[in-house]
Amino acid sequence: QVQLVESGGGLVQAGGSLRLSCVASGRTFTMYRMGWFRQAPGKEREFVSAISRSGIVTDYADSVKGRFTISRDNAKNTVYLQMNSLKPEDTAVYYCAAGQTTSLFTSRTRPDYNYWGQGTQVTVSS
Repeated sequence: QVQLVESGGGLVQAGGSLRLSCVASGRTFTMYRMGWFRQAPGKEREFVSAISRSGIVTDYADSVKGRFTISRDNAKNTVYLQMNSLKPEDTAVYYCAAGQTTSLFTSRTRPDYNYWGQGTQVTVSS
């Protein structure tokens, strides 16, 4: 069992930055590829970014590419999402997800993730 706890959300003006963190419980963090998803009101949860078990491979949705950066610190059981140049359309609840796998690669698919955090609200004002 893995518990994920996100933090770092908040209210920011357009063009600003936020850094989300997600801390995972347990000793086997390196067995999990990690992902960030978001859900805006009235919309389905969508993929934002993912990182492989080693941290070598990363992936981004087209809507955030060049603005967001995902990273992980396996010694701290933590994955980060640095969000720059935020836009009002980035407003959503952001969820951290962990997927146990032997793969060396990332995934954009929600069923590939076994565990989810409770979410953290990001609001970008115009």
